[in-house]
Amino acid sequence: MLSDIILISFMCLAYGYWFNAQKAKEIALKIASGHCLSMEVQMLDGYVALNGIGLKRNKAGKIRLRRSFLFEFSSTGNERYNGTVLMLGRQVESIYMDPYRIE
Repeated sequence: MLSDIILISFMCLAYGYWFNAQKAKEIALKIASGHCLSMEVQMLDGYVALNGIGLKRNKAGKIRLRRSFLFEFSSTGNERYNGTVLMLGRQVESIYMDPYRIE
């Protein structure tokens, strides 16, 4: 009986984490696509990949998950460059793009 409750609780926590991670990834993809569009570069492959995860306090002092997502873009169509979206919880902390060639 107790083991069933523990198992169900663990499954609920795992689902909650997975759902929250998918929502953060969706937000990161939308932000990366919009940023590439505003910088007039092409986002390649249409996805972001989780690069790292950790804990960090937000401005209010609450501990949140900090996720780092990688994406690739091209400015000329010949080269691939990397970009990073840092998220704190579901809020975008920063966006970084490697230096790229403009033609």
